[in-house]
Amino acid sequence: MLKIWGRPNSINVQKAMWTIAELNLPHQRTDAGMQYGAVNDPWYREMNPNGRVPTIDDAGFILWESNAIVRYLAAKHGAGTLWPASLQLRADADRWMDWCTSTVAPVMTPLFWGLIRTPAEKRDMNAIEGHRKEMEKLAAILDARLAQRHYICGEHLTMGDIPLGCFIYRWYALPIERAEFPHLAAWYARLAERPAFRDNVMLPLT
Repeated sequence: MLKIWGRPNSINVQKAMWTIAELNLPHQRTDAGMQYGAVNDPWYREMNPNGRVPTIDDAGFILWESNAIVRYLAAKHGAGTLWPASLQLRADADRWMDWCTSTVAPVMTPLFWGLIRTPAEKRDMNAIEGHRKEMEKLAAILDARLAQRHYICGEHLTMGDIPLGCFIYRWYALPIERAEFPHLAAWYARLAERPAFRDNVMLPLT
């Protein structure tokens, strides 16, 4: 059985768990990280020298890095669905996954930490406002992308939607001002109709 270590409030764990749920994979998840510990224990560091979550064990194959886990599980179990059959569509999904990591995460992560995991008296509101404005620029890029398609890479959910969907949930859940982006909002509403997304991503922000 597929084993996964990570706490449910980790956005990177949520990527993997959403993928697992979409593919209906039998699995065993064990809490790890932050208050649950384990990630600095020698047995965990032997699997993942970074001491981060998630880590998976698939019949002895150990893998870490959340996007790599999403790609691996999609390729193994979701050929033709999460893992597009077309080379060009796979490259397109890869591009948006990488864009999420290189461009969205560096903006959303400090915005989330600043508002959710930093005590009010220690928040840098100027930095938070800067990240909020920058995120609106990125949301506009996504809105334009989604103007003529239901999902990031076309008419069906693929692995390309998963990292972005996790971050956009947080963006909508944060107590901030947001401009209206109708195409992005429609995509988000479609994600919110999926049980796998609701159960593994739409969780209280902590």
